[in-house]
Amino acid sequence: MELKDVLSVDCTRSAVHCSSKKRALEIISQVAADKLGTNAQKLFECMLSREKLGTTGIGAGIAIPHGRTLDSQQAIGVLLQCSEPIEFDAVDKRPVDLLFALLVPDEQCKVHLKTLSIIAEKLNDKKLCRQLRSADSDQALYNIITQ
Repeated sequence: MELKDVLSVDCTRSAVHCSSKKRALEIISQVAADKLGTNAQKLFECMLSREKLGTTGIGAGIAIPHGRTLDSQQAIGVLLQCSEPIEFDAVDKRPVDLLFALLVPDEQCKVHLKTLSIIAEKLNDKKLCRQLRSADSDQALYNIITQ
């Protein structure tokens, strides 16, 4: 699986203004719902429930919110680059400015884990993260993460 399989340009957002973790998850939910033709509130609740189990803020300004959905047969990724870092309860206590969310149909658990691993590995690359942080458009952000 490649990131292009779950992420599209219309689910990639640069310079997003959000004031909190909750607002970031709401934006992600709305973007995903628009793409999937499903209910944004259900997607939001799905990711919020996962956050209650433990933060998806993995450190170094990065979060990988994720969850399983019942409303869709398609996995979807949403990439946000925040205009300003937000508090996210990350493991290193630092604010987050890059969020790659993944929502996967409930029955695709193996795909979910493999894709999360691919995302985490990519975002572990400091050079790539610097490029993502300096991207000035949705298209540039998409091109960088999928190269």
